[in-house]
Amino acid sequence: MTDRAVDAPNFGPIADEGDHAVHGLLDKIATRTAMVGVIGQGYVGLPLGLVFAETGLRVLGFDVDTGKVDAINRGESYIRHIGPDRVMAAVSSGRYAATGDFDKLADCDAILICVPTPLGVHREPDNSYIKATGEEIARRLRKGQLVVLESTTYPGTTDEELLPILEASGLVCGQDFLLAFSPEREDPGRQDFTTRTTPKVVGGVDEASTRAAVALYEVAVARVVAVSSTRVAESTKLLENVFRSVNIALVNELKVILDRMGIDVWEVIRAAETKPFGFMAFWPGPGLGGHCIPLDPFYLSWKAAEHGEWARFIELAGEINTRMPRYVVGKVAEALNGDGKAVKGSRILVLGLAYKANIDDDRESPSYELIGLLQAAGALVDYCDPHFPTSRKTRKHDLGLRSVPAEPDVFAEYDALVVATAHDVFKDGRLYRGAKLVIDTRNVVAAALGGAWDGAPRLVKA
Repeated sequence: MTDRAVDAPNFGPIADEGDHAVHGLLDKIATRTAMVGVIGQGYVGLPLGLVFAETGLRVLGFDVDTGKVDAINRGESYIRHIGPDRVMAAVSSGRYAATGDFDKLADCDAILICVPTPLGVHREPDNSYIKATGEEIARRLRKGQLVVLESTTYPGTTDEELLPILEASGLVCGQDFLLAFSPEREDPGRQDFTTRTTPKVVGGVDEASTRAAVALYEVAVARVVAVSSTRVAESTKLLENVFRSVNIALVNELKVILDRMGIDVWEVIRAAETKPFGFMAFWPGPGLGGHCIPLDPFYLSWKAAEHGEWARFIELAGEINTRMPRYVVGKVAEALNGDGKAVKGSRILVLGLAYKANIDDDRESPSYELIGLLQAAGALVDYCDPHFPTSRKTRKHDLGLRSVPAEPDVFAEYDALVVATAHDVFKDGRLYRGAKLVIDTRNVVAAALGGAWDGAPRLVKA
């Protein structure tokens, strides 16, 4: 199923019937003989490759991480919410394989780019992975190929930066090869929408590119939405994440304000969401996590400044959300003080390294910032997260810690517990019966306790 947004292309016959790059590719897609290459086998690339393989296309996954390549070829999954049975089935069928040999890009009819787009130390966009990947493709680019960028970036990246890199090969876009942008919309761990059922926005650098990209994604995705350009598609993803960032910042700021007034912000939000129109519930927390919301809005604010405009909502939301870990640490210090203790020398257990519940994804997780701030204040900090037996080295942190068991006797050893992630395992009230103090940033412990009993911990919402 294909939808067309307002002002999107209304496809008609393609000129130059014999020579146009799109014709051979469309035939291969229609007959399920196309080979799809997916560069990057992480939280975006692996599930995307699997849905193509599961619909009958051959898929070759590219990654510089030999560990991921070897795991896929053994039929193993290294992402918790992607079952190993899916990977094994795709590999066993012969429709999915992984490689670190980029010369095999020449074998692919469509090449999908799913590489990271981080921020630099000054929150400036870092498109180095996109550019490096584009150069790898350009060295092997051949006639009849479709290239689609899925990595989130600012408007203009596809046609201003990636296109010139590809055309440096000597081939001409629209005549020899095709180029489009289609933003990834992965939400790890989500149950109600999957890679296949989440609508896919597609915009090409020209009409032929849009047509080819739409045809490709229609094979694997239930609904494809065609838009008029790559810039519209790039901006769509940024709007989605700016919307969430600004609204999360709003409830985080309200949390701080209402806390000063002695009002429970979670109760307020629950009451407000009973209105059947004009309100959408967002929930506060210890800070933003994941690859999208903490990073992507700043791609737009950076690009806006280039055009002499200032994205004040984006910058303000970023300021509020970025300071939330410090707010939580302040609440921890205040709560310990109420017990006659200082942060320095106190044993503190942070519950959860993942950025959201029940997943093994710790990208940009505020838990790392919390732990770092508490350690800087002199606390003796451990963490508990069944999804991370050992903390992983990130771009910014290297904790070198191992998870402690989620057991009541272990929790009772600490001066304070800080609930940073709402994993289901932390919703078991029995875990807290011997605890002294719980600082809850996710509002899960009160319900877990189910009411007061003798020996219940002191509970502070943060």
